[in-house]
Amino acid sequence: MFEEQFTFDRVVRIAIAGGLLWGTVAVMGYLSDVLIPFFAALLIAYLINPLVNWLETKIKSRIVAVLAALLILGIAASLVVMIVVPTLVSELQHMAKLVSGFVSDSGIAQKAAKRLPPDIFQTLKEIFSRPEVQEFFKNDSISGALMTAGKKVLPGIWKVVYSAANVLLGLLGLFVILLYVVFLLLDFRSVQNNWRTYLPESWREPVAGFAEEFQLAMRRYFRAQALVAFIVGVLFSIGFTLVGLPMAVLLGMFIGLLNMVPYLQLLGIPLAALLALIKALEAGDPFLVVFGLTGLVFLVVQVVQDGFIVPKVMGKAMGLSPAIILLSLSVWGKLLGLLGLLIALPMTCLCLAWYRRLVIGGPEAAKT
Repeated sequence: MFEEQFTFDRVVRIAIAGGLLWGTVAVMGYLSDVLIPFFAALLIAYLINPLVNWLETKIKSRIVAVLAALLILGIAASLVVMIVVPTLVSELQHMAKLVSGFVSDSGIAQKAAKRLPPDIFQTLKEIFSRPEVQEFFKNDSISGALMTAGKKVLPGIWKVVYSAANVLLGLLGLFVILLYVVFLLLDFRSVQNNWRTYLPESWREPVAGFAEEFQLAMRRYFRAQALVAFIVGVLFSIGFTLVGLPMAVLLGMFIGLLNMVPYLQLLGIPLAALLALIKALEAGDPFLVVFGLTGLVFLVVQVVQDGFIVPKVMGKAMGLSPAIILLSLSVWGKLLGLLGLLIALPMTCLCLAWYRRLVIGGPEAAKT
């Protein structure tokens, strides 16, 4: 790695490269308001592109394939909203009654006082009496509840989301992103086939190898991992619904979202345990039975995920460790806010591909 001598010329080159990197980050931070919609659309287009490519083989027209893909996804999203949102609203309303009953010493509070140790009962009562919890369950809609949660529970992130929302509204929001998505999808095939022609001939092979490694890493974390997270969220939702937990679908999809960082879904265990406790109190079931069934859901989903879903979707390729993913999100989020969160994993994959090829020793190192 350090076989070459650190001559004055080499030190100057390294300093210039570091300065350019710092300048690039600074410029991106300054332009983040404009770049957020573009990078959001770029990630969406990257996820949709395989469907567009498949439709293009059937339809033989890129523009028709793009429009057909967007139409299919739009219909699918509408159906999901029509099916899932009423369920989520119903779950929130049911949970609101339980929380209100716990605070107002109604039936469920009396059951809890009899069956729980006094310290645990008092702790739960204090939690449910907090203003942010009460406000969360007073909202009449899913969006209102989630916005309240964002403002109260994650104030730092909420500031970023709020400022980003203003940016999107200023740029006509979803319409601008949709236009970006359409144009990017139309150009994907052309860029993939012709980008080498913009490079000097001596650069084409090494840059092509570098791009292939970057593409391999990106496929894992912006297609495969998203698919795994979605499937895991659905499985958790089904399992929690069968157990009868309050807010089963919302909890399941939340744990699925956490799974974008592998094994981070384990952070959902305390919340699931709390909802299992409430379920046992409401139904009068034995605590151990409800806790056991909830734990069984985690165990079964984890076995299915590790034994079937991940091998089928991910294959045998090794990806980024959870620690590296969390670190990249933290660092890029701190540097560039919401824009940093959008580009964190692509930039980490890019740096990893560069490190494996130029530092460790070429393309063979990337395969280990």
